Amino acid sequence: MAEPLVLIGMMGSGKTTVGRELAGRLGWAFLDSDAMVEASTGSTVAELFAERGEDGFRSEETRVLVEAMGATPPAVVAAAGGAVLSGNNRALLTAGGIVVWLRADPATLAGRLGSGAGRPLLGDEPGARVVELDAVRRPLYEEVADVVVDVDDLDPSRVVDRILALTAFERSRP
Repeated sequence: MAEPLVLIGMMGSGKTTVGRELAGRLGWAFLDSDAMVEASTGSTVAELFAERGEDGFRSEETRVLVEAMGATPPAVVAAAGGAVLSGNNRALLTAGGIVVWLRADPATLAGRLGSGAGRPLLGDEPGARVVELDAVRRPLYEEVADVVVDVDDLDPSRVVDRILALTAFERSRP
């Protein structure tokens, strides 16, 4: 049985958009951990941050990541940008699928995220905050990634093309 393909990366890197197209091309289900959290709690990510704080959100994030990684048949999973902050989540990612890091320059991410509306971690200065978050998360993404795709200058279809080419190579390794 095929392993899930898990997309990781910063907010704005394209995990949801790319994940939907990738799943469509593979004929697999698509699971977005943020959407799963919202569906199971009845609250948006921003509401969860306001009601339960970051720790409360991260707990829900871990719960749905475990569920998504165990989906049968395998799926394309878009993991929340901060999922890698937990050592348990990093262990789950490395043990349970092919992890693809959608890597983007912080300037690209800031441009895509604009005002940061609906993104509780960005605050009043989203550009500066993206740089800070990227500095913390970049080594963690690198730690768990099997495949890295630089997405700065690629449209989603080209990102999917690269993922398919690179993961086919990854699967063929002894």
